[in-house]
Amino acid sequence: MSFQTGLSGLNASSRNLDVIGNNIANANTTGMKSARAEFNEIIASSLGAGGGSSAGIGVSVATVAQQFTQGNISTTGNSLDVAVNGGGFFQLTQPDGSMAYTRDGSFKLDKDGYIKTNTGANVMGYPTDKTGQPTSASTQKLQLPTSAPIAANATKNIMAEFNLDSRAPVAASVVPPTPRATYGTSLTVFDSQGATVPVSLYFERVASTVAAPPAVSTDNWNVYDSLAPAATSLFTMSFDATGALVSPATAQALTIPTPSAVTPSISAALDISKVTQFGAGFAVSNLTQDGYAPGELTGLSIGEGGVITARYSNGQTQAAGQVTLADFRNVQGLSPLGGNAWSATFASGDPVQGAPGVGKLGALRSGALEESNVDLTSELVNMMTAQRAYQANAQTIKTQDQVLSTLVNLR
Repeated sequence: MSFQTGLSGLNASSRNLDVIGNNIANANTTGMKSARAEFNEIIASSLGAGGGSSAGIGVSVATVAQQFTQGNISTTGNSLDVAVNGGGFFQLTQPDGSMAYTRDGSFKLDKDGYIKTNTGANVMGYPTDKTGQPTSASTQKLQLPTSAPIAANATKNIMAEFNLDSRAPVAASVVPPTPRATYGTSLTVFDSQGATVPVSLYFERVASTVAAPPAVSTDNWNVYDSLAPAATSLFTMSFDATGALVSPATAQALTIPTPSAVTPSISAALDISKVTQFGAGFAVSNLTQDGYAPGELTGLSIGEGGVITARYSNGQTQAAGQVTLADFRNVQGLSPLGGNAWSATFASGDPVQGAPGVGKLGALRSGALEESNVDLTSELVNMMTAQRAYQANAQTIKTQDQVLSTLVNLR
């Protein structure tokens, strides 16, 4: 019986050394989680015997449990390297269509723009609109628009913020009349094909409106888009005694012709709500529009919440999806697949997926990777302990052999 006891000890110690050796071998594996062998005592008991008569007959390996503690996060500078700082796993679709989960965020782009792992698995996430809001509660394979430029966007909104000099005379009241170009500004807008169209705005002071109370007296400025003497005013801006804009109270519609006979005229809303008339020089402080030309993908970044932001050659940034995470009630129940991945089992329970940073899911760190959580010092000490245990079990077999030899040689 002691031979079998020692043999079970040798087998268990050998398995323990295998686990420790695997930990040491993967000390530099991204997202790797260390494991430890856990043992059970084997007890022999006779039928109907009390507990006190039971005898130990060896040991067995109960399980090899993985330790899902956080590994150190190291900065790499690669925009497609992502580390999870906290709980959760990246969701993957394996080449065979099965689902898997990993902590290894060293992702790559394939020729079609799909985000993949080093093993060829697709990274899963939510589709989003351009602002980063999810458009579906179902995950899909994340793909970046690398094959074609983003389409142009025609200008729809123009915002102008400037100050008109309240000391300026009425243009027609002086000799010679104040040139219309004295107070003007310009910007570039885009048509539906992304072609640029210049737009100019000119401001000419006209006679003030003096009204009896309770009506409000105002200073008035006509707005033009041309310097032609016969040009018609687009609209009139009126300011009260404090220099605040009284009218128009809403954005004004502009129709801007395009040089191409194919593209339609640009219809844009001009927001002048922040225009003022103070006793200071004419100055434009802000002039923006929301159109843009087509653009090629030039770079990307992944935020803490998993939103992928793509940067384009036309200066635009747009969301291109959101990386999602999954967590489990019992992570010890996950089954290792190799390739730094695990699969869900009945023991782990179903995955609970969501956006990074929500609930107990960790936040993401772009340009960084989670290192292995293997403590080399601890593993080397464990290896020496396991080696001594192996030697001790071998010694029990040797001792039992000597005892048996003594019995056989009795005269």
